Amino acid sequence: MSGVPAHETGAVGSGVAAEVLRDLLATRWSCRAFRPTAVPRNEIEAILDIARRTPSWCNTQPWHLHITEGDATGRLREALRARVASGADVRPDVEFPRAYEGVYRERRRESGWQLYDSLGIDRDDRVGSARQTLRNFDFFDAPHVAVLTTDEVLGTYGAVDCGLFVQSFLLAAHSRGVAAIPQAALATQAPLLREHLGLPADRLVLLGISFGYADVDHPVNGYRTHRQSVDEVATFVGGGRLG
Repeated sequence: MSGVPAHETGAVGSGVAAEVLRDLLATRWSCRAFRPTAVPRNEIEAILDIARRTPSWCNTQPWHLHITEGDATGRLREALRARVASGADVRPDVEFPRAYEGVYRERRRESGWQLYDSLGIDRDDRVGSARQTLRNFDFFDAPHVAVLTTDEVLGTYGAVDCGLFVQSFLLAAHSRGVAAIPQAALATQAPLLREHLGLPADRLVLLGISFGYADVDHPVNGYRTHRQSVDEVATFVGGGRLG
């Protein structure tokens, strides 16, 4: 194996690498207030160069991003806001959850209350909460949005592979000081995105990722959501240890 880079040997990673990954996951957050400064193209390409190594079933690599820059971000923002304001139907390409029940409803509500509390929006303030929801279609003032699509023929597992890619993109961006937020809300306007970006009919819109440099002083960027404990995440079947 002499002369082969460590990352290509398949060898177990070092403790340092594990700590770096743990830190990236622990410190990344979904940014909801961005500064207007654009991310240089070479920085975006560096993020993509990391994310492109994401694994996929049979190495299909079904993901593709349409990434806006400059005035293109503003034009898409205006088009989305106009469509949403017109009362157009919610039409995602992939069916949204039928319901949030039990613990999923609790976690969703807790996250929502944290968001509203950070902005001083009262829990009964429907106007304020609706106004904040519309901020999704402003990309939270991010200078870029990446619209992620998958091939329709690959079905659920193509979407699963794209989920892995989203995680890689988010961690790669965070590692380079770029903030981001994945937004399913943008997928509610799939027909507009398809027309605006010239997407083929066989590409399904999964979500958008708004990204740029965080406005770290904005209160909306100050809260962090709860995560399950290790005991809650997994059930071990069997017992004892080998060796």
